[in-house]
Amino acid sequence: MFKTIAIIIVSVSIFGLILFVAVKNSMKKRIDYYLKLNEKRKKKTKSS
Repeated sequence: MFKTIAIIIVSVSIFGLILFVAVKNSMKKRIDYYLKLNEKRKKKTKSS
């Protein structure tokens, strides 16, 4: 019984960690993209 519960907890923890890292990387890419977009917009408005 304890062995089964331990396996389930470890599996869920590993899955959660992988999911967390994937979402974190996705959000980082999206934030970097929008920051660059905003930076380009600011440069465009300053030069005009």
